[in-house]
Order: sequence, then structure tokens, then C-alpha cells
Amino acid sequence: MDPPTDAQLREVLSLDRVAVVGCSTTPGKAAHDIPQYLLEHGFDVVPVNPYADEVLGRPAADSLSDVEGEIDVVDVFRPSEEVAGIVDEAIDRGGVRVIWTQLGIRDDEAAGRARQEGMVVVQDRCMKVEHQALLSD
Repeated sequence: MDPPTDAQLREVLSLDRVAVVGCSTTPGKAAHDIPQYLLEHGFDVVPVNPYADEVLGRPAADSLSDVEGEIDVVDVFRPSEEVAGIVDEAIDRGGVRVIWTQLGIRDDEAAGRARQEGMVVVQDRCMKVEHQALLSD
């Protein structure tokens, strides 16, 4: 499982709708600050957090299944042991193009299932850092 190339990352980072699983309600935490950055850079961020009604001024969905409309990228801010369930939910809902797990989060078996379903998988990398490196002025 080779990591995505810079060209593949640029393509992923050009997608619009990002469901952030584990989006925090607490400023100063990566699971809050990174989605805030994505919002500020034109992404349509959909918070997924069953413990919050609203995150970043947007209604929070309880699960990926509860997100209305399409999802381009599922950005995961949950422990590695929860990735398999999140990937399974993304596969079940269909239409998800990318699974992205943030720094320190990975599950190679779940990543393999996602790839078999035609999804691009980015593991153990930060969307904000990659966006800044590849697309910011």
C-alpha cells in the first residue's frame, strides 16, 4: 500500500465536502482547529459528533449515516481502533471518495477494504499540513 503521491493529494484536496468524524467542540484541539482551517479555505465541513448538536456553527450529525447529501472525504479524528467501523459505515453509505486519517491514526486492514471499494486512502497525515504544503500561497 503505497502512500498517495503529491498529485493524488492535490486531487483529494480539491474536493469540496469533508465529513469530520470526531470533530471537537473545544477550540485549541486539532479536531477543532483543523476543521476550522478547512472551513476558512473553502471546504464544506460537516461535523460528525454524536455528543454535540453543533460544531463550528454547523449542525453536527450523529454518524456518517446521518449526513445528508454526498460526502467526498471522511476525515477521521478518532482512535485507530475505531477506524474499521468508520470505514465500514463509509462503505455502507456509498459515494465516499476518500478516507483520510489524521496524524497517529491508521488501520491498514480497514484501509485495504476502503481501497477495494475504490476509495483513495490517506493515513497518518494532517489535511491542514498537506493543504498548506501543496496548495496554499
